[in-house]
Amino acid sequence: MNIVIVSGSHRMASQSEKIARIVQDYLQQANTHADIISLANNPIPLWEQAIWEGDAEWKARLDPLKAQLSAADGLVIISPEYHGQVPAGLKNFFLLFSRFELGHKPAYIISVSAGDGGAYPVAELRMSSYKNNRLCYIPEHLIIRKVESVFNALESDNDPRSQAYYQERLHWGLDILLGYAQALADMRTRTHIHHEKFGNGM
Repeated sequence: MNIVIVSGSHRMASQSEKIARIVQDYLQQANTHADIISLANNPIPLWEQAIWEGDAEWKARLDPLKAQLSAADGLVIISPEYHGQVPAGLKNFFLLFSRFELGHKPAYIISVSAGDGGAYPVAELRMSSYKNNRLCYIPEHLIIRKVESVFNALESDNDPRSQAYYQERLHWGLDILLGYAQALADMRTRTHIHHEKFGNGM
């Protein structure tokens, strides 16, 4: 099993990346290969027309990521909430990769908030980010509120009640993701999932 974790924050040393490391550790303990793609410091420029024109620089930049995503059985998408929205770099990610890398693979949404927010990124991702790439969000998602008070290296920095709840729910959600990943892997080998006439979603 191979899972790719996308940390969608633009910030270096972000809370999103902290959660990405926690997710990676749990998956590795479950004998699952897990890589992190971090969007910190905006490593992938904004989409431009040259991508569709076979530009060599874009090809060199995207081909390794396309290979990594193509090999994945599922994804974890981690998003902070910027002004009630998904960060621009994460939205850009979904413009750059297609059904051939992401199509018909399960994804688990984790939204993080420093306060009591976090619902808007879940709604935004579910509403529009899957349309043409055919990513399949599983029914479960996780909103980690007051994220600075949980999943810290020092136990004394964690709120005990919140830590116990979020940890249990995170593990449960990841186990569900792995179940979907196993089920959809078989579906992708048995079903005609790429139809040139219907290359885009409606």
